Amino acid sequence: MQIFTKQCSQWKEPRIDDATGTSFQQSVREMPLGSTNAHDSYLINLASPDPALWTRSLISLVCELKRCRALGLDLLVSHPGNYMDDRASGIARNADAISIAQELVPGRTLLLLESTAGTGTSLGASFEELAAIIARVAEPARARVGVCVDTCHVFAAGYDLVNDYDSVWTRFGDAVGMERLRLLHLNDSKTPCGSRRDRHELIGEGSLGEGVFRRIMTDDRLVAIPKVIETPKLDDAEKTDRRMIRRLRRYAQG
Repeated sequence: MQIFTKQCSQWKEPRIDDATGTSFQQSVREMPLGSTNAHDSYLINLASPDPALWTRSLISLVCELKRCRALGLDLLVSHPGNYMDDRASGIARNADAISIAQELVPGRTLLLLESTAGTGTSLGASFEELAAIIARVAEPARARVGVCVDTCHVFAAGYDLVNDYDSVWTRFGDAVGMERLRLLHLNDSKTPCGSRRDRHELIGEGSLGEGVFRRIMTDDRLVAIPKVIETPKLDDAEKTDRRMIRRLRRYAQG
């Protein structure tokens, strides 16, 4: 299950009180959920060269981690951000912020860097770049950092899951390490491989096609990795999501 712990397009940082946190965690224990995660605010940019925005983003990440801890969430997904000026400096700023936030908010929630499509000055489009951010995070915080791979994003970034599926995962393992892969966002892509455009499509109905998702759902390396869909909702969000989940379950059955 993936949730937002606040309005994702606002800076306002609500606090989760003890009663709410306890109630939420009790409800989760009563459900057959394998993993719970949040996605952080879309306003956060830990790679920003603007000191005011970087500081505000760091504060917001700290608040996100505190809410995750209060709710007992396993994972927090975060976009690596836009460096704007210099790529190496952006990597450093991102990693430094993660180190500070993880130190300020101890707990079991893992922070996951989400792979990106590589639009503009965004970080995280290459596996090597994700690895570089993680490598710069100070210990012991680094042990609480992993990766969320979005299938639409990696395809748009140039990783050809359609024609070179196994090589893509080999490259990920070599650069980042499969042990760092803790979540998959399963989304088809409206745009072709290498487009650098983040445009999600319904499962099996885009440039990736059903073959890729059949392989993902039957890949022994990925069976235990939690999976979340962020596909278009059409006229009825619940009906569309249920259709996508049924489709993925059929793929898993071979």
